[in-house]
Amino acid sequence: MALVPELEVADADPAGDLEALEALADWCVRYSPAVAVDAPDGLFMDVSGVTHLWGGEGALLDDLTARLAAGGIPARAAIADTPGAAWALARFSPVRIAPPGGQASLLEPLPVAALRLDAAAAQLPRLGLTKVGRVMSLPRAQLTRRFGKGLVLRLDQALGHAEEALTFRRPANPWFERLAFFEPISAPDDLARAASDVVALLCARLEREGKGARRFEVAFHRLDGKQQRAAAGLSLPGRDAARIARLIAPKLDVIDPGFGIEVVTVIAEGVEPISARQQRLDAARETAAEEQIAPLVDRLANRLGEARVFRSAAFESHIPERSVVRRAPLARVAVGGWDLERPRPVRLFRRPELIEAVALLPDDPPRLFRWRGRTHTVRKAEGPERIGAEWWRQPIDEVSSVQVRDYYRVEDEDGGRFWLFRAGLYAEGQPPRWWLHGLFG
Repeated sequence: MALVPELEVADADPAGDLEALEALADWCVRYSPAVAVDAPDGLFMDVSGVTHLWGGEGALLDDLTARLAAGGIPARAAIADTPGAAWALARFSPVRIAPPGGQASLLEPLPVAALRLDAAAAQLPRLGLTKVGRVMSLPRAQLTRRFGKGLVLRLDQALGHAEEALTFRRPANPWFERLAFFEPISAPDDLARAASDVVALLCARLEREGKGARRFEVAFHRLDGKQQRAAAGLSLPGRDAARIARLIAPKLDVIDPGFGIEVVTVIAEGVEPISARQQRLDAARETAAEEQIAPLVDRLANRLGEARVFRSAAFESHIPERSVVRRAPLARVAVGGWDLERPRPVRLFRRPELIEAVALLPDDPPRLFRWRGRTHTVRKAEGPERIGAEWWRQPIDEVSSVQVRDYYRVEDEDGGRFWLFRAGLYAEGQPPRWWLHGLFG
């Protein structure tokens, strides 16, 4: 500070720096759906297939660096075939864009620090190997024996001879489209129109590729760098832009445009091939049941929540609470179902409810029972159906007769039908415990 009086000193905050860098990575989603954090001071973006949205690679770099500079974040950026080459050019070279396959000649005059070396290889300049070109000219075996595999790996990654895995903030998604506006928008009608237009762009691309998607997520990028998102899911893969826009429209009421929206992006998830449907030759022929009910399922799922719309399917277990599982509404279920000889209640409780019952022993059904403060007199009964525990799912020494259940189907004087069971076998001096497990209607 004595040598440089204008120097500003602040305590180091690595956690805060990483948090800010991650926030910047989320902001960069407007340029590419695949952004990875390169701590402590860098970001990687996979711009394959999206540079045309900006008018080319140079225009993308110009817009990115200009926006960062306007926000008080000076930055250097470069584009190359490999992450290693882009990292090196952005930090040590005036060249911003490497031609396809031309990174080797651009790396040769750069210092060896451009290879992101570890501590062992950082001693290269002391041996006179100050440039990447000098290192590239040496035999690989000699380099590996003297400096370890890390140096050769970094060199191969920069040249494209070895793959480099990046951890993206969000999974890399090639199904991405973008709309930018000359002036920020904020009116609800404009937001709905922008969402419809950007979805239409992506759906047109999906149609050209013969594919459909199960989920569409629209992101509204505000002037302050924050994002507002609205998503719509489909029960079957689809690409009908008008239908998807109608599902997203009700969710736009919670979008806060702030000082304005300057970019709208959309990504598609769960993309899979779908066959083009030929128009029916027979007008009276009905479409598949799934196609008829899919729009209704989509409206309900997007309004109520995907977890609240499901179908029940049989599961191979004789334990009642394990014999049914939730599946997607239109998911294909394997052939098979419940045993019709052993009917099960329409409503099966998540947990059986303890009741008070009066019954003759040992195996007679109850004559009356009390449930939720009301006494029910049994008029008809059928049973018992004995169900034992699945002993193979627990230690053998924990299996006992207490886990045996005797189930009865009973009907009271008012016509109500119930599914009751007695827990455990009858034992002298031990009162039985009765439970209500479900209702038949």
